[in-house]
Amino acid sequence: MFGKVAVLIAVVLVASAPVRAGDRDNLQLYREVQREVLRYPHFTIFDSVHIGVDKGRVTLAGKVTMPFKRTEIARRVAALPSVTSVDNRIEELPVSQSDNELRYLIARAIYGNQNFRAYASRVNPPIHIIVERGRVTLEGVVLSNVDRMLARSIASSFLAFSVKNDLKTEAEARDALEEL
Repeated sequence: MFGKVAVLIAVVLVASAPVRAGDRDNLQLYREVQREVLRYPHFTIFDSVHIGVDKGRVTLAGKVTMPFKRTEIARRVAALPSVTSVDNRIEELPVSQSDNELRYLIARAIYGNQNFRAYASRVNPPIHIIVERGRVTLEGVVLSNVDRMLARSIASSFLAFSVKNDLKTEAEARDALEEL
């Protein structure tokens, strides 16, 4: 979909399989772009950015809560020396008080749960809660299938129109990187 390397931004794993030179360059660029997005001070658990790279061309997709984030993230990525072009497909989530309330309720419930306290203490918590017009999508990487199912169960206990669980386990994320 996004070229040779397209993995969720929350994935911070090292591929252990041998990688061809071109793929290695793409993987290195992917990690540089990922680092830049994660270091952006306004990137939160309510935003989601997916990265695709192919020979210096970067595709950014996902959803952010404020319009300025879309522009700023693309600007920061374009400033990287290895980047030749940026295709910014990041969408802005609609402004909605009810979506904001739902985001915070779900985040508080998930990260307040005993099973997820270790996740909450990370600099970049791995579970992202995307709410658009009352529809919730969970994205990111968790340790186990039990954590994935528990997060979905918690999110489903609120008045959302739907809950989509796109969480991956660390094993699934590692396998995705090894397939490159």
